[in-house]
Amino acid sequence: MKKFVAGFIARFYSRRPAGVLLVVGVLAGLTVGGGVGVIAAASTKTVTVCANKTTNILRYAKNGKCVTKTETKVVVNQTGAKGAKGATGAKGATGAKGAKGAAGASSPTGFTARSVCGSNGTTLCSVGVQGPGGGTIVYVDSTNEMPMYDYLEVAPEDASTGVAWSTNVESCGTDVDYDCQESFLSDLGSALNYLLLGTGRSATTAIVIRHSIFSVALASSYAAGVADAYTTATAADWFLPSIFELNEVCKYARNTGQAAGTTELCNGGDLRLGFASGVYWSSSELGAYDALAQDFTSGSGSDWSKSGAYYVRPVRGF
Repeated sequence: MKKFVAGFIARFYSRRPAGVLLVVGVLAGLTVGGGVGVIAAASTKTVTVCANKTTNILRYAKNGKCVTKTETKVVVNQTGAKGAKGATGAKGATGAKGAKGAAGASSPTGFTARSVCGSNGTTLCSVGVQGPGGGTIVYVDSTNEMPMYDYLEVAPEDASTGVAWSTNVESCGTDVDYDCQESFLSDLGSALNYLLLGTGRSATTAIVIRHSIFSVALASSYAAGVADAYTTATAADWFLPSIFELNEVCKYARNTGQAAGTTELCNGGDLRLGFASGVYWSSSELGAYDALAQDFTSGSGSDWSKSGAYYVRPVRGF
């Protein structure tokens, strides 16, 4: 069959110039003389072809040599010249718009849900769950009431069953001529800022500084000092709660839960968490002689003399 095809092409072009036959023979994959069709695969190699001067028959010269008296040697590069770049195709139609992704869960500004609670330290923090400090979560700040904290944790026990809000040692307070029970430990304007949620830590710091600036009193002799010195196995950043923070502690202690509105007083079921039926100090100063405290028996909060000996239950925020 190969000889028939080669002979047919040779006879058809027997009257054409040898150069034309050479080109046509190579393109047709002539196999006369051995495997031109195989070698003609895409390559950068050249092929040597010998054309008989009398018969115009092509022969593939495997060794690259021709009989110079009867044949003409032609070297053909099998790789053709690169064609011109084709025209750019028409722009395809725009694909269908993908479906809108599901909306993520919204989170109030400033609030971060954390899974650092529970006995294993990996439980999502919520009211009633053990906190990282070993106490109990009593308030979740999902509305950003506490700029510095997301959770309020109350200590697992009372730090004192009866201590004054401040001492009667002289050279204390904003006026060093008076003792701490006769003077603001911060100025009146600052004292008014230590009432709301998130202010207990700052108030405690101010009270401790006033008591310690001249080393006039031991930490164990006044409420803020007791709370500031309190520690558990996993936390040392406890403080005396502000009156609003203390109210949240009281609401949980009276088993009323986290009711809407921080000004709602605690009143409900029996006390829990080991709280006493008595008065607990806050770090909110009301006047030169008075500070705010809350009676966990009735749930009411009012001003009490700084010299009174009442309970202390520290809290911490995180």
